[in-house]
Amino acid sequence: MATESDLENEITPVDFIQLQEYIEYSRIKVKDAMKEFHAGGKLVHHRFGDRIDAAGFSLFLKTYLEVEDFPADLCQRLYWYFQRSEQCCPDQGHHTKDGCVSLKAVSCYFSILEDGNPRDKLEYTFKLYDKDDNGHLDSKEVDKIVTQMMQAAEYLGWDVTELKPVLRDMLKAIDIDSSGTLTQQEWIQGGLNNIPLLVLLGLKVAEKDGQHVWRLKNFNRPTYCFVCQNMMLGLRKQGLSCNFCKYTVHSSCANKNCTPCVRTFVRSKTEIGCSVHDWISADCESNKCEICHKKIKMLTGKSCAWCHRMRHSDCVPLGSSHCDCGLLQHHILPPWAICAMDSSSGSSLEENYLANINSDGHFLQIFPVKDTNPLLVFVNPKSGGKQGKRVLRKFQYLLNPRQVYNLDNGGPNPGLQFFQNLHKCRVLVCGGDGTVGWILDAIDKADMAIRPPVAILPLGTGNDLARCLHWGGGYEGSDLTEIIKQIEKSILVKMDRWSLQVIPADTADEGDPVPNDIINNYFSLGVDASIAHQFHVMREKNPQKFNSRARNKLWYFQLATSETISASCRNLKECLTIECCGVPVELSRLALEGIAVLNIPSMHGGSNLWGETKSAEKLKKRQEVTVDPDALEMCSQDMNDKLLEVVGLESVVEMGQIYTGLKSKAHRLVQAAHITIRTYKTLPMQIDGEPWMQPPCTIHITHKNQANMLMAAPATSLGCFPK
Repeated sequence: MATESDLENEITPVDFIQLQEYIEYSRIKVKDAMKEFHAGGKLVHHRFGDRIDAAGFSLFLKTYLEVEDFPADLCQRLYWYFQRSEQCCPDQGHHTKDGCVSLKAVSCYFSILEDGNPRDKLEYTFKLYDKDDNGHLDSKEVDKIVTQMMQAAEYLGWDVTELKPVLRDMLKAIDIDSSGTLTQQEWIQGGLNNIPLLVLLGLKVAEKDGQHVWRLKNFNRPTYCFVCQNMMLGLRKQGLSCNFCKYTVHSSCANKNCTPCVRTFVRSKTEIGCSVHDWISADCESNKCEICHKKIKMLTGKSCAWCHRMRHSDCVPLGSSHCDCGLLQHHILPPWAICAMDSSSGSSLEENYLANINSDGHFLQIFPVKDTNPLLVFVNPKSGGKQGKRVLRKFQYLLNPRQVYNLDNGGPNPGLQFFQNLHKCRVLVCGGDGTVGWILDAIDKADMAIRPPVAILPLGTGNDLARCLHWGGGYEGSDLTEIIKQIEKSILVKMDRWSLQVIPADTADEGDPVPNDIINNYFSLGVDASIAHQFHVMREKNPQKFNSRARNKLWYFQLATSETISASCRNLKECLTIECCGVPVELSRLALEGIAVLNIPSMHGGSNLWGETKSAEKLKKRQEVTVDPDALEMCSQDMNDKLLEVVGLESVVEMGQIYTGLKSKAHRLVQAAHITIRTYKTLPMQIDGEPWMQPPCTIHITHKNQANMLMAAPATSLGCFPK
């Protein structure tokens, strides 16, 4: 029976989730962090043979997870967990008295939890446990690996009673000669052919057409396995579901003969333009068959992957085979619009099509469908807490997976290259303002035949650009089909983009690197940049504490309160000068703590710092520079007038008053087409929410180009909460 002390040292599910969040935000891999325990590494004196002490374990976690203040109690529970795991192995019991834990056990455990290539992970675990380096794993070494995987799977929410026999069957299958030992090749090949194990390792495999992309899922209503046709049972995650087609199976059935996943392209030119249904097994219960109009019972129906019409399995051949792609026909890039070409034909491709190589070594070429505007979707899975991952899966189901790109996998270039010569397409960016800026930069560099217009699904914290374009202040989980329809009704607008050049006054001064040289939304220095910089530093140290929009705003409020007390940027006018198109800007009459240069009418998550200008007062003639206070009151703000607006901020309190509507605007200083700022001390600065500390310098801001953006209808809410 567990003692009270044992329970205090047990890893809880909450601990495990917290640990996964740390790992998700870390940029360092386990195998790189482990190098510090080898000769020449900074942690080598904490290693004793193949074991490490408690201090070394703590330092390893801080190095691997890139955090300075990893919770001491969680560190202790993790350390005790590894010691207790060794106690469960009879041949390791004598080691627990030395107060150390196995370096290999720690390395294997964390490498399983992090993202990565399954082949690399399998090879890594093989080398870790092949202690005598003889190129074989004996039965005891294999048992240790399986034990580690089982423990990781249990905390991930698997029903391990189902997983254990799957892994055992795998070991029997790959040990062909029943020798009780496995070669590295046998271990890797066996693992790569075992679907539950691949899911556990992270699913980083080459996706072939027709191959399911599995994820663990907990079904909250009666659901059946499409292989054995039995119900999914259990209180934990009972089975696997395909991201692309929602095909569901027990973990133990995943290695059996499953129905193929949806095809994403055709392999013959004769199939181009042949729009046919792609029927897949689906949960059609209680829906009506479009042929006989009778209700479909569980496991008796099929759904088309593109138009989502449903039929009884027996009724599939009775109706028309033509597919019109249903409600999203204008946005889907169907498989009959993408053809696999031989590599030898790559040199003869017409200019209007793009060739792209897939995992099978074929060129994939787009043949546009008439009267459609295929949607190219980019998703930042780390935006909006876990929202990004859910949005990615939903779009992969609604559209062709080949038009939906995870920005963690190679960034935006693969998608832009695939759509490069497509004259009619739209881009949807699912992420925050920083993600939008990333995509706009990539479009600039991609040299596309026609620069596609960009819509936004706001997943960030501030989402200022999304607010200005009427896409809302933050996505709250509404139906993505409705959002795609709103994109169809949106209008094209131009948005100015500005180049920022920073010239240090002294090249010997080493400040932070400037995060970007292009302004899409705003540039600021002083009080608001100071808050943003403090937030950035805190998030770098403790990323797991900044994984939701609401929590981020609470941190901002706390930092703003602290800045109000410290007033670290008072007397800002003594630290800088501003010149616009050769005209100096007078600052002496104001007590400012911040300066903001605006391209759009939103900042700080919804504040209009320039304020509204009555239409009757607007200046009719565009001027290169306006500094007269009376004239500035008649200057309106427009994101495509090739002009920037500069305002002054008195304090954090004033920022709050503008945000809440107690004050209509900040101090209007100038409207101009070119801005030069000279600073004489180190100041906090930010571009579009990306902060840094900048030593004395000269800053030039000039017009770069205009981006094509999509603006939603003003009444659109899109399931996004307003300011």
